[in-house]
Amino acid sequence: MEKELSLYLERLGKNISKIREKKKMTQYKLAKEIFADQSNLARIENGKVNPTIKTLLKISSVLKCSVKDLVDF
Repeated sequence: MEKELSLYLERLGKNISKIREKKKMTQYKLAKEIFADQSNLARIENGKVNPTIKTLLKISSVLKCSVKDLVDF
């Protein structure tokens, strides 16, 4: 279970990073837009943190995509 969660979080983080970069947005800018610390966003993108659904909703809103787009891998 723990290994599966870790793999899922890594894929989620990479997907968020990929979408953010496609939108030509820096981590700093995205973090500012979702009212989070850049270090926390970096931990999400590195698969070290399990973001809440509220955080995923904020990220998807700023990146103008659906939460499904963030978790679709």
